Amino acid sequence: MDLIKTTAMAIKPVSEEWYVIAQKQLDNLTKPPGSLGRLEEFARRLVAITENRNPSLDKKVIFTIAGDHGVVDEGVSAYPKEVTSQMVLNFLRGGAAINVLARHAGSEIVVVDIGVDYNFGEVEGLMNMKVMKGTRNFLKGPAMTRDEAVKCVESGIELATGYSKKGYKIVGTGDMGIGNTTPSSAIASVITGTPVSEVTGKGTGISDEALIRKIKIIEDAIRLNKPNPKDAIDVLSKVGGTEIGGIAGVILGAASNRIPVVIDGFISTAGALVAYTIEPEVKDYMFAAHNSVEKGHRVMLETMGLTPVFDLGLRLGEGTGAALAMFMIEAGLKIYKEMATFQEAGVSDEIIN
Repeated sequence: MDLIKTTAMAIKPVSEEWYVIAQKQLDNLTKPPGSLGRLEEFARRLVAITENRNPSLDKKVIFTIAGDHGVVDEGVSAYPKEVTSQMVLNFLRGGAAINVLARHAGSEIVVVDIGVDYNFGEVEGLMNMKVMKGTRNFLKGPAMTRDEAVKCVESGIELATGYSKKGYKIVGTGDMGIGNTTPSSAIASVITGTPVSEVTGKGTGISDEALIRKIKIIEDAIRLNKPNPKDAIDVLSKVGGTEIGGIAGVILGAASNRIPVVIDGFISTAGALVAYTIEPEVKDYMFAAHNSVEKGHRVMLETMGLTPVFDLGLRLGEGTGAALAMFMIEAGLKIYKEMATFQEAGVSDEIIN
């Protein structure tokens, strides 16, 4: 827990002075002020987060963190839990959607086993940070012990800090875990105080009847485990998931090193909500990639005051939305760095009333 506390303490508010510095440069480019909308916002935020007048995104990485969930035994997913390990191997072979979109964005992918209920052995390219072989069924008791939840967050912090030392300039979060919309909905409900029915969707595409059962399972689990909404680790341990804790740690670790972090979809945002509950200042370092079709996603984003980069009806996870958002964020930075100023282009910047 000491690592989580010291990391949270190292996260400082982003200085308004750096926003002003970036805005002056943006307003001097050959365009009407603010005419490139959110692309300008992205550039402004990158300058302020990094406290660098000329930031670079030459080294990008997306962490796709995988874990299994005991509550899958209750039939909350359309797929069996074996798909988690199968998809991890697909990531490593380069055949998944995240592989395609990360290549498009020019980002590396790091696949992490933090809690898959499978023994991979020595598999090239897989980072082994396994805390446990899947969470326990939280309908029968806590998903994890407090120590296990802490270890998941600490693993994420170590991951982000390690890549910061390697010179990576932006990180993205992704997930893999059959059944993980169920703990994400539970976290969303507990921390935001929103009824379970208003933050729970169909995940991988379950039936209407299965959705009703899923909602009741989450409600019963919350009543049984009584997670404390003010204590993020308590919530994570009782109704969370290993990969959600790992993602929370990545966000905290990135922010403590002044590295922007791009949050993927519903599961990643549950991790972001855990990180935000630990240290609210972390929100200044987060870019919300998109708003997914999971109904609880917007609730969490609004709680943290985050506006998604886009809404394309995505619901896959893996880091796919983060990869696409990185592409857009870097476009904003290129405008800031490569577009001519009025002086350079010999264009009048006088505004006629």
